[in-house]
Amino acid sequence: MSKKIKQIAIYGKGGIGKSTTTSNISAALSKLGLKVMQFGCDPKADSTNTLRGGTYIPTVLDTLREKTQVKAEDVIFKGFNGIYCVEAGGPAPGVGCAGRGIITAVQLLKQLKVYEELDLDVIIYDVLGDVVCGGFAVPIREGIAEHVFTVSSADFMAVYAANNLFKGIKKYSNSGGALLGGLIANSINAPYAKDIVDDFVDRTQTRVVEYIPRSVTVTQAELQGKTAVEAAPNSEQAKIYGKLAQKIIDTTESKVPSPLDTSELREWAAKWADHLLALETGEVRGKAAAI
Repeated sequence: MSKKIKQIAIYGKGGIGKSTTTSNISAALSKLGLKVMQFGCDPKADSTNTLRGGTYIPTVLDTLREKTQVKAEDVIFKGFNGIYCVEAGGPAPGVGCAGRGIITAVQLLKQLKVYEELDLDVIIYDVLGDVVCGGFAVPIREGIAEHVFTVSSADFMAVYAANNLFKGIKKYSNSGGALLGGLIANSINAPYAKDIVDDFVDRTQTRVVEYIPRSVTVTQAELQGKTAVEAAPNSEQAKIYGKLAQKIIDTTESKVPSPLDTSELREWAAKWADHLLALETGEVRGKAAAI
C-alpha cells in the first residue's frame, strides 16, 4: 500500500510573493529530509525558477503541443536539494483558458503514475489567486489538495484576493473540496500591517500561520536565481521560512473560513483607511479599539 502524500495548495494575488514563499517552503521542507514536488500552476511558468538557478523548464502544455507521446522526464526536472519541479504552463496567448493547464497537467501526471513512482512526501501547488475560476479552482474543487494556504500582505487588493479565495473554499466545502489551513502574512514590517492582517483573519475566522517580513536577503537570493533557504541558510529570513515550513507540514486540520461579503469588506477597508490617516496625522496611537 502506497503512503499518503501530503498535498498543499498555496494561493495568492499576482506579485504578492506567493512563488517566492512557496519555493522557500519547498526548499525548507527538502532540508527536513522530505521528498518534495513543487507544481507551478501559473501560466507565466516561473514558480520553480529559484529552485533551478533562475532557469525556466518546459511546461506540460508546451510539451503536449510538441509531442504525441510525453514521458515523465519530459516535464519533471530536479531542482535544489532534489526537489521535483513541474510547470503546468498555459495556452498560446489569446487562446483558451489559462486554468486549463492545471487540469491537463494533473491528469497527465496521474496517468504516468508519477506521484507513486517518485515516492513523494509532499506536493505543493503554487496557484495564481487573483481569480478562483474553473482551472485555478481545481486543487480546491477536486479535493486534490488537503490544505489550502493563502499568501497576503496588508494591501487591500491582496486581502480582497484572499477573501475571494475564502469564498471559493466555502463554496466547495460541502462537496469534498479542500479547506483552509490559514493565511501566510507576507511583507509585514510596519506594526499597522500586522494589525490589519490580524483583524482580517479574526473577522473571517481563520488564522495567521506565519508573519514574513520584507527582506533584502530574499532580493539578493533571487538575483542569484536561488531561494533564501539555499543562498543564505543561516539568515533570519531562512529561519522564518523554516518555521513556516514546519507549521505547514504539521497542519492536520483545516477549516471553512467565513469570508466577508463585498459591502462588509469595503466598510472594513474604509475604517482602516480612516485609522491609518489618523495614525499619520498623530491623532491616535496604536490600534484603535473601534476598528
